[in-house]
Amino acid sequence: MRECKLLSFAIVLVLFLVNGVNGEDPYRFFTWKITYGDIYPLGVKQQGILINGQFPGPQIDAVTNDNLVISVFNYLREPFLISWDGIQQRRNSWQDGVYGTNCPILPGKNFTYNIQVKDQIGSFFYFPSFLFHKAAGGFGGIRIWSRPKIPVPFPNPAGDFTVLAGDWYKTNHYILRRSYLEFGRNLPSPDGLLINGRGWNGYTFTVDQGRTYRFRISNVGLTTSINFRIQGHKLKLVEVEGSHTLQNIYDSLDIHLGQSYSVLVTADQPVQDYYVVVSSRFTPRVLTTTAVLHYSNSRKGVSGPLPWGPSTQVAWSLSQARSIRWNLTASGPRPNPQGSYHYGLIKPARTIMLANSAPYINGKQRFAVNSVSYVQPDTPLKVADYFKIPGVFSVGSIPTNPTGGSGYLQTSVMHANFREYVEIVFQNWEDTVQSWHIDGYSFFVMGMDGGQWTPASRVRYNLRDTVARSTTQVYPRSWTAIYVALDNVGMWNVRSENWARQYLGQQFYLRVYSPANSWRDEYPIPRNALLCGRGRGRRTRPL
Repeated sequence: MRECKLLSFAIVLVLFLVNGVNGEDPYRFFTWKITYGDIYPLGVKQQGILINGQFPGPQIDAVTNDNLVISVFNYLREPFLISWDGIQQRRNSWQDGVYGTNCPILPGKNFTYNIQVKDQIGSFFYFPSFLFHKAAGGFGGIRIWSRPKIPVPFPNPAGDFTVLAGDWYKTNHYILRRSYLEFGRNLPSPDGLLINGRGWNGYTFTVDQGRTYRFRISNVGLTTSINFRIQGHKLKLVEVEGSHTLQNIYDSLDIHLGQSYSVLVTADQPVQDYYVVVSSRFTPRVLTTTAVLHYSNSRKGVSGPLPWGPSTQVAWSLSQARSIRWNLTASGPRPNPQGSYHYGLIKPARTIMLANSAPYINGKQRFAVNSVSYVQPDTPLKVADYFKIPGVFSVGSIPTNPTGGSGYLQTSVMHANFREYVEIVFQNWEDTVQSWHIDGYSFFVMGMDGGQWTPASRVRYNLRDTVARSTTQVYPRSWTAIYVALDNVGMWNVRSENWARQYLGQQFYLRVYSPANSWRDEYPIPRNALLCGRGRGRRTRPL
């Protein structure tokens, strides 16, 4: 009898181990070497940041729930960090890759990021987040594919292209940082635009006539909204930052800083080459660059005038933004309709209003949120919070509503409760388009309009099929409202995606707190966590 029980226990144990191994989500391993190298994106030699010798960096391909193990070796002369725009880092802000959560990788050292793309699909990108390195390159695309058994609401395209577009400066990044930003001056206008690291007609997308292709377009620029279009071809929108959309047809798309869109393009025109056009939006001088859509059997190069972009009017862009809706009949990363979450039926616990401004503080240009211009502490906030190091920050150091007062410097951290459902209103009284991002979250863009937001503005909210995303624009002298379920414990960066504004203080951290202190809510500090500042020399507990 005893032998039977032991045998039964052994069988159960073996089955458990086998099922545990087979049931574990796959791992994908990457080794990246970060170096300087000569690049010529606008025809001028510059010192760029390369990843494995590439500019832009290598593409990351993953499937929903994959575990990404990315070993980063820093061969620069400065500390370095990489962040993952739009990857939600469930229960794991330790891997977020911004200075509020991570110590930077010192020159000659390495750090291994451990990221799970839990319950995610879609188009995203990564970028360097420290010391204005984003102005030197170091960015690349991320594609998260649906699992094989999860239906996608369009046929498999014949090809899948990543388009990393944005503004660019001929001036090296360290001069922009030291001679402009740290001197208290805003950046000048960009010198041009790039498509996949190249200037005018420098990049080619090859297609076969009659076939349909997916283009994943990300605005990886520093300061400028862009418009994307392809000569003679229509754009069918299918996905925005991890959400399948209604498949509206557009001639062109406005893509604001930090945003990512997927469109389907059918090569249904006569065999020749066509312009792929990116131009700046809402800028005094319109910048334009092109790539080439090359039909595989074409012997005729690009010709004719470039297709016209939209006017500078906000109304056109606002109307397009409102037309982007969630596809309620499509599956998301899990085998249930992505629109089954009835976000509009939940009453928010509170409303937070965030107003951007551009104050001068101590005679220098700064940028602020609710009058507070963020100052980097000597120790990352997440490290200080974990080790309970006093004097680094205080929760509640930024008001939850505009004060109308003068700007001031502060390491600003806002408190939020785990599982709280909140309404956030971005109010913009400046004459420039703003772009806002929240790390660790997707949120529902409820509405946007001109003027002052009031409670009466809620009657114009989309309570049924607004898109869920992680970045949203706010038009000049306008507002944008979002709903967000704070279901991800951690210290999360809320920032302007205009990188000069972010660098000069237009950001803060949202501390989403659970008193349970449970691994169910948040993963513990990693064994390989880098410790710096007042956290240097302390011990991490092993996983």
